[in-house]
Amino acid sequence: MSAEAADREAATSSRPCTPPQTSWFEFLLEEGLLEQHLQKPSPDPPPVQLIVQFLEQASKPSVNEQNQVQPPPDNKRNRILKLLALKVAAHLKWDLDVLEKSLSVPVLNMLLNELLCISKVPPGTKHVDVDLSSLPPTTAMAILLYNRWAIRTIVQSSFPVKQPKPGPPQLNVMNQMQQEKELTENILKVLKEQAADSILVLEGALKLNKDLYVHTIRTLDLLAMEPGMVNGETESSTAGLKITAEEIQCQVCYDLGAIYFQQGATNPALHENAKEKFFKTKELIAKIGSSSLHFTIDEERLAGYCQACGVLTSSSDDSSQQASPYSQIHNCMKSGKYQDLVKIFLEDNLTLSLPFQFRQSVLRELFQKAQQGNDALDEVCFKVCVCNTVCDVLQGRTIDIQFCQLFLKPSKEKIDFLLEVCSRSINLENASEVLKRKMAAFLKNLCLGLEDLQLVFMISSHELFIKLLKDDERKLLVDQMRKRSPRINLCTKPVTSFYDIPASASVNIGQLEHQLILSVDPWRIRQILIELHGMTSERQFWTVSNKWEVPNVYGNVILGIKDNLTRDLVYILMAKGLHCCAIKDFVHAKQLFAACLELVTEFSPKLRQVMLNEMLLLDIYTHEAGAGVSGERPPSDLISRVRGYLEMRVPDIPLRQVIAEECVAFLLNWRENEYLTMQVPLPLVQTNPYVKLGQLLAATCKELPGPKESRRTAKDLWEVVVQICSVSNQHKRGNDGRVSLIKHRESTLGIMYRSELLSFIKKLREPLVLTTILSLFVKLHNVREDIVNDIAAEHISIWPSSIPNLQSVDFEAVAVTVKELVSYALTINANNHFWLIIQADIYFATNQYSAALHYYLQAGAVCSDFFNKMVPPDVYTDQVIKRMIKCCSLLNCHTQVAILCQFLREVDYKTAFKALQEQNSHDAMDSYYEYIWDVTILEYLTYLHHKRGETDKRQIAIKAIGQTELNASNPEEVLQLAAQRRKKKFLQAMAKLYF
Repeated sequence: MSAEAADREAATSSRPCTPPQTSWFEFLLEEGLLEQHLQKPSPDPPPVQLIVQFLEQASKPSVNEQNQVQPPPDNKRNRILKLLALKVAAHLKWDLDVLEKSLSVPVLNMLLNELLCISKVPPGTKHVDVDLSSLPPTTAMAILLYNRWAIRTIVQSSFPVKQPKPGPPQLNVMNQMQQEKELTENILKVLKEQAADSILVLEGALKLNKDLYVHTIRTLDLLAMEPGMVNGETESSTAGLKITAEEIQCQVCYDLGAIYFQQGATNPALHENAKEKFFKTKELIAKIGSSSLHFTIDEERLAGYCQACGVLTSSSDDSSQQASPYSQIHNCMKSGKYQDLVKIFLEDNLTLSLPFQFRQSVLRELFQKAQQGNDALDEVCFKVCVCNTVCDVLQGRTIDIQFCQLFLKPSKEKIDFLLEVCSRSINLENASEVLKRKMAAFLKNLCLGLEDLQLVFMISSHELFIKLLKDDERKLLVDQMRKRSPRINLCTKPVTSFYDIPASASVNIGQLEHQLILSVDPWRIRQILIELHGMTSERQFWTVSNKWEVPNVYGNVILGIKDNLTRDLVYILMAKGLHCCAIKDFVHAKQLFAACLELVTEFSPKLRQVMLNEMLLLDIYTHEAGAGVSGERPPSDLISRVRGYLEMRVPDIPLRQVIAEECVAFLLNWRENEYLTMQVPLPLVQTNPYVKLGQLLAATCKELPGPKESRRTAKDLWEVVVQICSVSNQHKRGNDGRVSLIKHRESTLGIMYRSELLSFIKKLREPLVLTTILSLFVKLHNVREDIVNDIAAEHISIWPSSIPNLQSVDFEAVAVTVKELVSYALTINANNHFWLIIQADIYFATNQYSAALHYYLQAGAVCSDFFNKMVPPDVYTDQVIKRMIKCCSLLNCHTQVAILCQFLREVDYKTAFKALQEQNSHDAMDSYYEYIWDVTILEYLTYLHHKRGETDKRQIAIKAIGQTELNASNPEEVLQLAAQRRKKKFLQAMAKLYF
């Protein structure tokens, strides 16, 4: 071997060898490898990357022999991969800050759903309906973690995100990014719909006064070894990482404060709630110490939240808040007392309590108001800018360009104010030499930049200038000014105004783009775009804001417009119009759509029809949010346009499904049943699923009030809905029985997806239509074989009593749909007693007896003037009374059971006597005896208390039985009146207890 080769080999062998990265499948093969890997100082791959790899592998779809894509199989391999992902998260102590920073929303959603599953959260149950105090500690903690993440994700999504710079176009990468974006948007949509429930869950958690446990690697191993255990207090539920009640409250208060603060933008009253939660968080941190928290809280951000809440919730006459500069500035901006701002900024130049960014934001807002035509603000803008500039000088920052712009035309008044600010911003007796040198350099440079020697003399003769600059420095400054270029000194041409000097193109374009984003005036938008296109032809200005969204069906047509200016204008007008429509700013939406319609009419019949369709939808929204709320019928012209849209047969027109959906819902809400059943064209029914559904609903409702309820149209509607709620074979439930909170199984067997049907129903307001569809779903819910407690509903007899293929119906989805429909219906009319009975039956079927009693009593109260009249017998049927009896019995309210037994057509003495024998009753017991009118029950009570030696209670029973109005010899009317009076008082007492 040559010497050179030997040296090369020695050098190669002496290099440290990088260990190969551990692959994900190795953790499957070796049981203890994961824990060893996580204990390393810098594990490669890192923990969060392992979570992504494990869940990605566990959720990969499979392909069967027919080359059809199947859902991920529920086999041992995938279950172990999910468990490994949970173990890694447990190693990170379920720190949401770490997980949110490194994992995407879809991955973290999947991870937390797996946590809910392994923690044995009851599947298909809304978290808001679950009593956290009755659950094992780890199960309750899993629900808290999920809902905390949901709230945090909603808050985080409201922050602006800087768009990443696009790299070289790669089709696979772009498709993957688009899919992840769409999945994230779908998850966010569901989280926002469930936000109110998540808030209620977290508010309920604040009432928990007990420690909870979060899963560790050990407890997850215990759960894996005991898969058959039911939900209960096992070793795995109390052996995890202990989180104290105070730490839980601290975290939950902070997260609730953040969501209340975010919602305060549209509902200012919620700022008070946010303030309460944030200040409670501060108290808890001070009490338990930030170092002892298992989960971190950004205390700087918390301080900022507290300060912002203090400002937003203060009033102009709130003397306690006046010490805060934020409060004072907020009140000045709110009340228009702009001159007071200058005093506040001057005082802050000494204390320096306001952040640089905040001072700049106030100045920007003042400039914006000045540009909108408030000329009186020009002076205020200058003075605030001067205060900010002097503050920047003292803190060593560069002078802002705005000061240079405003000082291009100096005057005696401007110099006077500048010198005043400088004098009041520095205390020469206590100031450091560094501060003095900074101020001296600023004044010296200011003198060098002035042309007018009189103004220079004003500065150089000022007391502050003389104190800050030494004699030799002042002489040097005078020499420098004498040596100025004669071209400058002899120049007679006045200095051109800053506004006449063209700024750099990038500055102008940026300012115009900012105005373009803010403006909703169609004429102003057009002018800005003309200016922008005059500056550059390279930019696509419709991409300026990522909030400008146009449906894909329209986007392809608009982006095909050849003229760049017209394309940008059409896109932006439509995007802004749709945004205004979404936030219910219908006035600006109409202006924007009208301008867009006028523009596209000139060159595109296709886009003209698109705009007419969008304006129809806008008119529907406007009527429904305005006159429609009070029950005023829409004008006949609007109804004709809705019909015309449904019957439109113009080829190649891009159509949004939501418009057809809203049109059909509009016709149903205003009882246009005759048109939907008799006049709508047959081809339209065959091609548009919403029209078909609307026709079947209208036909069924039309025949309901008749003497005989027709079953033919009802059967057709039944079959359509059953198909929608059916699933194909490849979508069967997995072995673990879990129903994901986010991932819904959707059937392609029906005319639409179940989620689309639910979305359509939630656009309906007509009571008969809602009652009909509710009745159908209740009947479908009752058809399942394993049903224990039926739910009652109106018109339930018109539906078929069986389904040929029961196994194909997704009854879990049906149950969830019934709950959502009842909740929605009660938002339309909270006093519909039949809907209230359905809600009560749902709670009864899910063993939530206190809530069931609440709604049974509410149903009776709304139809009897709070029980001052007799409750109609079709409301309090024997079935309803028996269910109320069972609720009271299971709540150990046995005296209430005995009294309710009298409400039945035939008094149930057996149940009443058995209930009265119970001595451990959780109700008022003998205080209820005055509500008993049945003499037999009172006699039994007398005997029972005598047998037990309970003299006092026996006397109360004797007093009740001795009342003259209960004498059996009385006329029937007197006895009925006595019973009715006692029913009224008892039900009112129950209502006060359960409402």
